[in-house]
Amino acid sequence: MGASELRLRVEGHEIAVTNPAKLLFSDDHISKYELIDYYRWVAPRMLPFLRDRPIALERYPNSIGQVGFFQKSVPSYFPDWVKTIEVEKKQGGVTRHVICNNGAVLVYLANQACITPHIWISRVDKLECPDQMVFDLDPSADAFDWVRAAALALNELLQELTLSAYVKSTGSRGLHVIVPLKRTESFESVRAFARAVAMRVVMEEPSQRTLQQRTGSRHGRVFFDINRNAYAQTVAPPYAVRARPNASLSIPLFWEEVRSKTLRPDGVTLRDIRKRLDGMIDPWADFWRRASALGSARRKLELLGVSVRVPQKAKFR
Repeated sequence: MGASELRLRVEGHEIAVTNPAKLLFSDDHISKYELIDYYRWVAPRMLPFLRDRPIALERYPNSIGQVGFFQKSVPSYFPDWVKTIEVEKKQGGVTRHVICNNGAVLVYLANQACITPHIWISRVDKLECPDQMVFDLDPSADAFDWVRAAALALNELLQELTLSAYVKSTGSRGLHVIVPLKRTESFESVRAFARAVAMRVVMEEPSQRTLQQRTGSRHGRVFFDINRNAYAQTVAPPYAVRARPNASLSIPLFWEEVRSKTLRPDGVTLRDIRKRLDGMIDPWADFWRRASALGSARRKLELLGVSVRVPQKAKFR
């Protein structure tokens, strides 16, 4: 074993960590080993949101200051104990994705300079049916107060529809609001519902919120992005490191935190997360126990005067 390599034993698997001292966040002097050590430590909290999902890897082998890339297809050199699955592509053919069901795989991916493992919002045994609905609130300008207000308004509507909503920072500029779902509907029907909900919230403050996808048409407003609610689309999971200054994290939040003007979407980093979580109740502890079907919520939404137009090809299961 050379000086540029060390070996870790994680959950029964030996992983050769190459170039552990390499700085993946050069400006912040955060090494590959520090990234690996973080993912090893956070695995028990993070794995429930990774298990049995295809994953796309956001990799920066030469640090985040250099060009990185997204990798969906598993390289041939990955060891046999890293679970994979072939999934159909919409345009035809298949791609073999990584499945991350244990801490050893998470550490192995970090050793591949995977800064962020991006997850599908459906699981391998029922890929066509999402188990969560995602609203990505993205500011068009430096107007995070508008993002907070939009998230709170969205949560208020979702509560009125008797849907449980959870919020997390993106680790970048915005917030994710996520609703756990029972796996009873297609992506098309879930996305149609998400669009109708977003439209209702946007109409309340059209000067601050928009559904316009084109950046030039947003005019500084918060973009309600519901496009992640589609087959093969991905989202950064809770506790993921982002390829951003200070190695900021995507962190589960309490709704009360969203009310605070001091909240920042990139305010928690790899180096201060342990302090935040020490003795803290998990804001998302009951996430999977609060999954809902959309039937009743759809009827309530229509009573509010919002029509949910489901594409004809969408199938309800």
